[in-house]
Amino acid sequence: MTDPTNVAPNAPLLFRDLDLGESLLKALADVGYESPSPIQAATIPHLLAGKDVLGQAQTGTGKTAAFALPVLARLDPAQATPQALVLCPTRELGIQVAEAFQKYAAHLPGFRVLPIYGGQGYGPQLQALRRGVHVVVGTPGRIIDHLEKGSLDLSALRTLVLDEADEMLRMGFIDDVEAILKKMPAVRQTALFSATMPHAIRRIAQTYLKDPVEVTIEAKTRTADNIRQRSWEVSGLHKLDALTRILEAEPFDAMIVFARTKQATDELAEKLQARGFSAAAINGDVAQAQRERTIEQLKAGKIDILVATDVAARGLDVDRISHVVNYDVPYDTESYVHRIGRTGRAGRSGEAILFIAPRERSMLRAIERATRQPITPMELPTVAAVNDVRIAKFKQQISDTLAAGELAEFRKLIEDYEREMNVPAIEIATALAKMARGDVPLLMEPPKFEARKRAFERDVQAATDRFAKPSRFERGDRPERTERAAFPKKVREARTPDEGKQTFRIEVGYDHGVKPGNIVGAIANEAGLDAKHIGRIEIFEDHTLLDLPEGMPADVMNHLKTVWCAGQQLRITRDGEPPDTAGKVPGKKPFAGKKPFGPKKDFGERKSYGPKKDFGPKKPHRKGPRPD
Repeated sequence: MTDPTNVAPNAPLLFRDLDLGESLLKALADVGYESPSPIQAATIPHLLAGKDVLGQAQTGTGKTAAFALPVLARLDPAQATPQALVLCPTRELGIQVAEAFQKYAAHLPGFRVLPIYGGQGYGPQLQALRRGVHVVVGTPGRIIDHLEKGSLDLSALRTLVLDEADEMLRMGFIDDVEAILKKMPAVRQTALFSATMPHAIRRIAQTYLKDPVEVTIEAKTRTADNIRQRSWEVSGLHKLDALTRILEAEPFDAMIVFARTKQATDELAEKLQARGFSAAAINGDVAQAQRERTIEQLKAGKIDILVATDVAARGLDVDRISHVVNYDVPYDTESYVHRIGRTGRAGRSGEAILFIAPRERSMLRAIERATRQPITPMELPTVAAVNDVRIAKFKQQISDTLAAGELAEFRKLIEDYEREMNVPAIEIATALAKMARGDVPLLMEPPKFEARKRAFERDVQAATDRFAKPSRFERGDRPERTERAAFPKKVREARTPDEGKQTFRIEVGYDHGVKPGNIVGAIANEAGLDAKHIGRIEIFEDHTLLDLPEGMPADVMNHLKTVWCAGQQLRITRDGEPPDTAGKVPGKKPFAGKKPFGPKKDFGERKSYGPKKDFGPKKPHRKGPRPD
């Protein structure tokens, strides 16, 4: 092995300085990536050169891009057999890695990546392998299964990646990993990444890697104790509205708001200015002279909010920054540490707030693990709290104006107006207050979705009260019924979805005990969809109709088919299409005691199939699906 190299956390490179090709650079620009993380800066050049790499770095440091980008840069799109295999310890990590490959290959026509893991049927995996894929990402057990079946051809493999090798060791997969390594082509490139280097991992590296470049990243993951860290899970309310509430209700001196892309910083700064905040943007497109002027304005208190990208904010040192808001989630844990390090300077306390979408919870956990500090969930300021602050500020403006004096000419004007127009002074003061606000309302109104939510909750409560069974103390002398009527049968009526929405059907209903909140929660969490985008919901006995945005991506639809709610798979379909029964789990009993099949006579007479003895001796009944 070559001598280990410790890489400083601050890499001076930009992605355009690396030989990645225009297609990859365009994809990186699309998602706002400008500068490589330390592990990426240290690893990508060696992998592009075809060398083996042994990398030691923590989770959340950007390892996926460190190996995915070189793999894609060296890919032959015309060759539809696997050219790269990535081994991951878990299904979840495998899916994330496959999604990352797909994201970076957005401008590589025809690129196909396949995640392979246990718990999923072989059928879709075999079909995809027959069609041809360029990259396979999988867990060791399922990869071995395909190798033994002969369904996975790795004869043309160019690159093998072992991701989170120490985690595979901890989970007992190391023997499977070695079995796979022994089946790989002798001529290949191998990259092994691990957060720690126990003896077993070091032995594998010495055995199967050829003179690897050893890269060790000593991540900066320590956050200051004087910075309070909080997170808000994006749900229902738009992020801009949430940020507005924080800006209005939470006292701050100066604030940096981190956005993902250059365009996002410009747009967000303009929107904040339109809402009356003194904000400015800095990003890679801002000239150095303009950047310096903006920073000086921030230091002097002429602007209070700076919207910035990670690269543009590097080295920024302004003592009055009391808050850092991660409007967009950082790409890795080190970026998070660098971001929030802009506050809490000169012995002051600081506040760090992270906006996190449901599908980004894994990054939240990675940040907490890396920093060894909890990030406390926060409640957004309510509309009432914001209005209290607005009223208090308005009253303070009145007090400050009275204290400043020099009001004689205005007092005479008001006295004359009161006398001439016979209008009480209180009415004149009210009109002047409105004039002072201009077109900006004094009080914030609740967002429409909150009003709808309250109405919805009232409707749900009313329905619950209407259909709830009376207690046994209220039954009186009624004779007992022989049939149970949990909910009355609901007759379907014609429905027209709202503009921009489409009606879908899911296979869960009143018989399964589902409530609207269960459905909203399942879809919002699993599809990463804000609750405000979920329209009208109608629950029937055995299914539900609901309105969702038009053009739902195919991968989201396929995922929602397998999501569980109230003990049932959603098996979502567009309304009017035949219900999806393909994804139903065999052997699962339906609710409410319903038989899974129709009357026996519908299958015809048994005797028409010939003498009974032709079927062989009767075997004992066996529950569950027949094993493969």
